[in-house]
Amino acid sequence: MSLKIGDIVPNFASKDSRGEIFESRNVLGRKPLVIYFYPKDNTPGCTTEACSFRDQYEDFKELGAEVIGISSDSVKSHQKFAKKYELPFVLLSDQDKKLRHLFGVRDNLFGLLPGRVTYIIDRNGVVIYIFDSMNAAKHISKALKTIKELVL
Repeated sequence: MSLKIGDIVPNFASKDSRGEIFESRNVLGRKPLVIYFYPKDNTPGCTTEACSFRDQYEDFKELGAEVIGISSDSVKSHQKFAKKYELPFVLLSDQDKKLRHLFGVRDNLFGLLPGRVTYIIDRNGVVIYIFDSMNAAKHISKALKTIKELVL
């Protein structure tokens, strides 16, 4: 399965960086979402991306949107990553890669690296934009621009 623009995101659950179960039904269909998949905690590109989302997080919140980061790192790794960089948004652990498969995020670089893909979901739970690029820096501006167009 692979989510495409126009698809409704199905409910899912995963452990967050506090070790608690995050259930998407608590936010899906209630507010716009930015769900971004990234390869690995504490790598240069992923740290840049996470810190950029952190630095713009208030802009997303003011527009009524929530940011969720997902990688296959463990809950413990996410705890350290979130604490070290003071990340205010939800990080989900996808160690079994179920969420990657649910969304259809493919590996890049001949299957060596997990893909970096950002999904923008409207308040009805519908995918309205997908940005697939290993260039970490571009995801935040694309996401913010799309959310602004959605709510303003």
